[in-house]
Amino acid sequence: QTPSGSGDASRDVAAALLAAAASEPGSPVPGTGLPTAGPRMQDVLDPDLPFVVRLHEGFEFWLGEDAERTAEVRDSMERANAAIIPTERLVCVEAAYWCQIGSKTHLRWVLPHPEESFLDGLGRLHARGGSSLGEGTRYVGSFRAHGLIVPVWDLVPGSVADDVEEAAAAFGTRLDEAVADASDLTTDERRARAGVVSRQLTLR
Repeated sequence: QTPSGSGDASRDVAAALLAAAASEPGSPVPGTGLPTAGPRMQDVLDPDLPFVVRLHEGFEFWLGEDAERTAEVRDSMERANAAIIPTERLVCVEAAYWCQIGSKTHLRWVLPHPEESFLDGLGRLHARGGSSLGEGTRYVGSFRAHGLIVPVWDLVPGSVADDVEEAAAAFGTRLDEAVADASDLTTDERRARAGVVSRQLTLR
């Protein structure tokens, strides 16, 4: 994350990845300003390999094994760990994460569908009451980031990741079917789609 970019996010990420790969383990990646012309992210990553996300319970991975744990470092680590949002990845679907923010629990799900297809599909589901993840849950909106859609649901207070596994799998099937539907949206579905669009937040 940087306060500015070159205008090409793929180039910016590639420059950061290459700088990280060239750094010693546990050392920060220095800010070098805007990158000049060079490889983009798809040039330095193998798109045929799976993207495997590893969740850490704390930020200790920031430090190398030989890093000195001074009082200042320990205090900084404690502050960082205290700010973590408890998060757990679901196992029945790809890229869905249960998280707890204060007393509320949510599901955030990074979906692969093209944005317009997702909006049409969710509009169809929302119009017939099929956009939730079961009783006591509700779809609250979505994030948009670099072509990806991340819908968010409020879950039943006190629920854990296991509680939403089955419902998420069922929703994924419903959404795939709705996205594959090429028929024109009905009036109710268009109205529901407009409501879905109004609850989007773009992350840059």
